[in-house]
Amino acid sequence: MQLIDTHVHLNFDTFQPDLATVRSRWQQAGVVHLVHSCVEPSEFSTIQALAHQFPELSFAVGLHPLDADKWDRDTGAEIKALARSDPKVVAIGEMGMDLYKADNYAVQRMAFEAQLAIACELNLPVIIHCRDAATQVREVLQQWRESTKVIPRGVMHCWGGTPEETKWFLDLGFYISFSGTVTFKNAKTIQASAAIVSSDRLLVETDCPFLSPVPKRGEKRNEPAYVRYVAEQVAHLRGETLEAIAAQTTQNACELFRLAL
Repeated sequence: MQLIDTHVHLNFDTFQPDLATVRSRWQQAGVVHLVHSCVEPSEFSTIQALAHQFPELSFAVGLHPLDADKWDRDTGAEIKALARSDPKVVAIGEMGMDLYKADNYAVQRMAFEAQLAIACELNLPVIIHCRDAATQVREVLQQWRESTKVIPRGVMHCWGGTPEETKWFLDLGFYISFSGTVTFKNAKTIQASAAIVSSDRLLVETDCPFLSPVPKRGEKRNEPAYVRYVAEQVAHLRGETLEAIAAQTTQNACELFRLAL
């Protein structure tokens, strides 16, 4: 059985003391590939080094919405330069909107749209962070499609939206990725969303080191090996086997990110 963790942050300090051991655990758990997301350009060199240290690690480059105020005239050029020069870059992001922790809508939208343009120019998928902003993100994407006649491929990562909101982004052509939150006892809305995503748009992730899934929820640090627990819960919610979910989400991740296993 093979699994792909489509969203990790292994560059965080919490992994530095024992990353080799963490890697051994994800290999033992059947995790054959990982996609490392990015928060801001200051991370580029570290993430790139990790991707070249571990053959099974690809990465994205971008600016997180909570760091949108760091966008300047050089940011887009930095993102494009690395994405063009390193074949291990498989996506732009994470980008999007977070109106739970910030209210600078205009700044977030500017950085979001600038990165959508880069993704379209480079024909790369986008990794979208959307927290308390489903209506606003949908509006940006709809208006983008109307004005440019194109919309990039992409994933709504660590999805926490309602079934209705889930359908919005499925209709826009996006994949939906579930994290450890889908295992939480009271996450009924997320669980309902996981049950309705079409099989060919379903992904799993850890978003480690955050959001450790049940039965590891008491652990402060999440890690890629735990994506198996996410897949198990998604399989349970959909009335499918773990093996079927693992195979389908692995195939989907390969198609979205153009991975060759």
